[in-house]
Amino acid sequence: MTTTPALSARESDLIEELARYQARFNAIVSNTPGLVYQFVLDAGGTVSFPYLSEGCAALLGLGAAALQKKPQLFLGLILPEDRKGYSDSMHASAAGMSSWNWEGRIWVDAWKDVKWINLRSSPRPLRDGGVQWEGIMTNITASKAAQLEVTNSRARLAELTAHIEEVKEQERTRIAREIHDDLGGNLTAIKMALAMLSKRLPTDQPQLADKAVYVDSLVDRTIEAVHRISLDLRPSMLDFGIVAALEWQVNEFEKHIGVPCSFTSNEKDIDLAADHASALFRIFQEALTNIAKHAHATRVTVSLTRLRHHICLRISDNGGGVQAADRIKPGSFGLRGMSERALALGGTMALSRTRGGGTIVAIKIKLASPGTESPQ
Repeated sequence: MTTTPALSARESDLIEELARYQARFNAIVSNTPGLVYQFVLDAGGTVSFPYLSEGCAALLGLGAAALQKKPQLFLGLILPEDRKGYSDSMHASAAGMSSWNWEGRIWVDAWKDVKWINLRSSPRPLRDGGVQWEGIMTNITASKAAQLEVTNSRARLAELTAHIEEVKEQERTRIAREIHDDLGGNLTAIKMALAMLSKRLPTDQPQLADKAVYVDSLVDRTIEAVHRISLDLRPSMLDFGIVAALEWQVNEFEKHIGVPCSFTSNEKDIDLAADHASALFRIFQEALTNIAKHAHATRVTVSLTRLRHHICLRISDNGGGVQAADRIKPGSFGLRGMSERALALGGTMALSRTRGGGTIVAIKIKLASPGTESPQ
């Protein structure tokens, strides 16, 4: 008859200490939302789950014992279109011994539903050349749904903004034409009639002639105002293309603000849809307005470049430079409006500072219907 040797006091203490650590670990795991796991990829490419917490069934709809028996079931849960991302991220983590962070969708047959899960784990090499990860999987379906709703809301808002801007441009065009055609025509007729009446005024009443001259100058000023308002509503230069319109605006800016402004384009004419041309022109106008109001610049440089599938507008100045706080301060609708217009065109707007302290505004939009392609 063999007897079990009595444990030493040291061994008893170690067993008790181990039991306490195990109890703490179990308590932490049982109160951790999600699934705590160990995952092994051996040198031959075989996978296994040495440890799975009790959260396995709640998260995956599959018991821990069943998954440990058939580890390949986990890959089968992942939707086919997400499997490559899962595999690529796993092998990248193994190759670089870097943290493994992956989000993807699984099909939970028990509930006939799709879940979004996130797994985060840390790798460590094994002696046989394999890798073992310890980490946690969590259900992120609710946060993904909220994120998707925010994304969809932003898309709908951007679509609405683009529609509003398009309607505004159409209304501006209509009003500009009515002002130019109706008011301009009537004022021209008044000027002609006034000229006829002035010739028939009695020569012995000079005060009437003075009044006629005053009214004639008033009509001239009104015609100029009508012309200016029409151009503000919709510059007629847009009918000649975006290059001509931007060049005209540069000259107007230099003439009225007094700041030297140069303009270059790698194309004499760029085939751009009317709504895109109007939106790009409005962005440009807002950029020049910001420079005139805030930059205190003494030089402005503008370049328009047609690439293979995009058009790039770059406006730089040597002024004080835009600050990070300027982009988010309350009431700063100019920069936000420019950015939203660019996004509505499927493009981007970037702000940066020059070495000398000035500002560079770069707008890049996709050509909707590119004509003959230029080399990029």
